[in-house]
Amino acid sequence: MDNRQAIGSWLSGPRAAAEQMGADFGYRGERLGLPQEGPGSVAPLGRRFGALFIDWAVSMVIAYGLLARGDQQAAGNWALAVFLVMSLLTVGTVGSTPGKRLLGLRVIGEDGGRLGLVRVVVRSVLLLLVIPALVWDRDSRGLHDRLARAVQVRS
Repeated sequence: MDNRQAIGSWLSGPRAAAEQMGADFGYRGERLGLPQEGPGSVAPLGRRFGALFIDWAVSMVIAYGLLARGDQQAAGNWALAVFLVMSLLTVGTVGSTPGKRLLGLRVIGEDGGRLGLVRVVVRSVLLLLVIPALVWDRDSRGLHDRLARAVQVRS
């Protein structure tokens, strides 16, 4: 291995270096039995962040307009509660929050079915803690989804 290959693998990251050495990671969702593209495939990160932004904006509007009575600091606290209730009700019943619905995403169990109440509660509470949602596996699932045995897919 010459210096150019070593520098290239260092800049490209450990995954690229492993792939150069022959490791096959497959596509996102392959280990879960999901298709590579189209409906039922793992949701792209951009859409997932967009859905989260929409859901948070809806939560802030509801909290600010109906619960906080104009107090911006209280609105942030109330927005957490609104976000939790919205997530529990919508993911638990129809499988997607308003933001996910608008962007063509849904949350399903690893087995392809709907999530039960306990799994929806686990997922939603961990999502509010933020850190578990930032720890991803190679299928781009956050720790909150892994612990709830859930996956976000395209509709």
